[in-house]
Amino acid sequence: MSHPLALRPISSWLPTAGRPLIISGPCSAENENQMVQTAQQLAATGRVHLLRAGIWKPRTRPGQFEGAGQIGLEWLQSARQASGLPICTEVATAAHVEACLHAGVDVLWIGARTTVNPFSVQEIADALQGVDIPVLVKNPVNPDLELWIGALERLHKAGLYKLAAIHRGFSSFEKGPLRNAPMWDLPIELKTRVPELQIICDPSHIAGHRELLSFIAQKALDLDMDGLMIESHLCPDLALSDVRQQISPATLARLLEGLEIRTPSPASEQLKDSLSQLRDQIDLLDDDIMQKLAARMKISEKIGQYKKENKVTILQVSRWEEIMHSRLAMAGAMGLSRGFTESFLKLVHQESIEVQNWIMNELAPQAVVMKK
Repeated sequence: MSHPLALRPISSWLPTAGRPLIISGPCSAENENQMVQTAQQLAATGRVHLLRAGIWKPRTRPGQFEGAGQIGLEWLQSARQASGLPICTEVATAAHVEACLHAGVDVLWIGARTTVNPFSVQEIADALQGVDIPVLVKNPVNPDLELWIGALERLHKAGLYKLAAIHRGFSSFEKGPLRNAPMWDLPIELKTRVPELQIICDPSHIAGHRELLSFIAQKALDLDMDGLMIESHLCPDLALSDVRQQISPATLARLLEGLEIRTPSPASEQLKDSLSQLRDQIDLLDDDIMQKLAARMKISEKIGQYKKENKVTILQVSRWEEIMHSRLAMAGAMGLSRGFTESFLKLVHQESIEVQNWIMNELAPQAVVMKK
């Protein structure tokens, strides 16, 4: 079911010269010098349209850096003055909204932990009633499309028309190479149901590691998303929060330079037939499969460590027989051929043994590859 919303495109409230919107800045505002220097370096790239920084940081567990608080808004103001970049930050309460409006913050965003709570979203919507300010809404922590759409609708009913969504991935119990599962089909479905909504991707929170940012960013652009939010810090390794996913402004410039922006022509869009749509679905499923395999190998590493500490042999024949029996039965019920399933399981099992061998014998990963 479509959810028509009267929205204004990003280009109407933030000039982007026809390019994807780029939002960047540190995970957290830590001090004035950090904000000003980072902002100046980001502005110097000529590619960043909006400066971001967290002021109030909702941490999963207490005892971690939870943001500088309201004084951080002064640092954002200084950074804007020094760089010329408009500023944005996250709000989670009416008090946050009031402080940001008083400080003249240009754009607000609602975080994943807030989007998941309709009471909190409604509180923010009420605080913004009659205020003409852009608001970006991150997807909820859990994969619930109705919550995401509901948050946008609450803000729209409060008279906000400068709205966009941010796709930052979804939390998962399975820990693979990515911090959050992309579940690309959800933002695609969101776009289908709210066609006028523009969607920005947050590769930093999906990847969780700076080495994977480029891959996620390119994937987002290939899926026709309208911009990127990438965390950048003056000294990433010294950041007080989310160290592994932040990059320097210079690294950001190189990352953006390496991205390919593919603009489909109307003719090519018309030629996109059912076969290409099915191939797109396969691409998304292949991404999921790779993430699941990576998560499985992470568990194999832990098993290898346990076996090493307890002097257990790598190969456990009874366990292997149990896996083959149960997986073949399940595969048969799902319509997969026995031959394919056996071959696949043997390959996965062999790789698992290699990983455990690497752990138990303290080999470098390259040594495992060379041995093959």
